[in-house]
Order: sequence, then C-alpha cells, then structure tokens
Amino acid sequence: MAFTLAQKKMAAGTAARPSFSRRTAVVPRAAITLKDPPFALDALESKGMSKSTLEYHWGKHHRAYVDNMNKQIAGTELEGKSLEEIVLASWNKGNPTPVFNNAAQVWNHTFFWESMSPNGGGAPSGKLADAIKESFGSLDEFKTQFKTAGATQFGSGWSWLVTDKSGKLSIEKTPNAVTPVVEGKTPILTMDVWEHAYYLDFQNRRPDFMTNFVDNLVDWAAVAKRFEAATA
Repeated sequence: MAFTLAQKKMAAGTAARPSFSRRTAVVPRAAITLKDPPFALDALESKGMSKSTLEYHWGKHHRAYVDNMNKQIAGTELEGKSLEEIVLASWNKGNPTPVFNNAAQVWNHTFFWESMSPNGGGAPSGKLADAIKESFGSLDEFKTQFKTAGATQFGSGWSWLVTDKSGKLSIEKTPNAVTPVVEGKTPILTMDVWEHAYYLDFQNRRPDFMTNFVDNLVDWAAVAKRFEAATA
C-alpha cells in the first residue's frame, strides 16, 4: 500500500517525537546525604583519633546508616522529609519503627563529629563555663560524671550533655541509637561509646578513649554555640 506525501510526513514526525514528550517528568525526592565531618580525616591524629578510625567509623559505619535509611524510606511518606522529621516520626512515641535505628544513628554521628575539633580540648569559657560550674561544681566534676555515664552504659550507646531553656545542664546516657531529641530535650555535646568508635585506637579500653575525648577532642566553641542557641 502506497503512502501519500502527507502520510509520510505525519509518520516521520511521529517517529521523531520522543515518546515521553507529553508526560510529566517524575522528579525523585532528595535522599538524605552523608555529611562530611568539619575536619579532614587525618586532622585529629595528634589528638588521639586516627585517620583509620575516621575512615571506618565515618566512611563505613556512618555511611551504612545513611544508605540503609534511604533504602528503608524510599517510596514511603518519610521520603523527602528532613532527617530530624524522620527521626521523630520513626521514634513513633517510644515504639520505634525499623527506620529509627538508622535515622537516629545518622543524626547522632553527625552531631558527634561536630562536637570535636583539631583545636579541641582545654576548657569552656563565658556563659557555658558558668553553667557547668553551677550545674556540676567544676569542669573536672562534669568530666567525671560525663565519663561515668559512658562507662556505665552497658553495651553500645551514647553519653550526652543536655540543657534546658533556663541553662540548667544535665548528663544522660542512652542505649544503641536513642537520642535525647526524641524526648524533646536539647543536647549540646555527645560522646559515642559504641566499640567501633574507639577500638582501632584504644582496643577495649573505653575509659582511656573517654578521657582522651573530654581532655583533647571536645570543641568547646561548638558546644557554647549550641548552648547559646538553646537558651536564647
């Protein structure tokens, strides 16, 4: 059967037209990304945390939490929400869903990296120093109580310095991935006491890791900013 010239033009035009030209493009909602630490991976070497620890702890453990969470939320109502929203929703009023462990660990680890600095250690100053003295009696007593919380957290977990709106400080410990934010509290410092946080550098010596953390790694300037924001 012969085609007319008009039919040939129509057929050619139809063939050249992309099949999706009249469809609405589906734009995937952004996944949560792995945030870089605020320092190079070898920047804490002189402070007692090796590049190898950061390569494994941040580069593998933290990355795995991000990747697993993104797989869990894909295609659900949590996809496209902020990390904080995912943490709170998956906490599910104390009955956590499977997403919670990965989401909370993403949040906790980011907060942990941002609690340390190559210029860490020393002592806080200003309003934060006053609040520590008011709440604990001295910086040394704060360190003792903070380390005790980490030492008495059986198995894996976290030690936290928390403030209320009035500036009253308290220390908490939480198991596994649990974070004070799910209880509406405001943490300003955390210390990871999961074994993978310290094993390459300290083996099973958790107390030595904690002493090094509070003496040499804490970024008191970052903690002070969090304190000021929480009490403003």
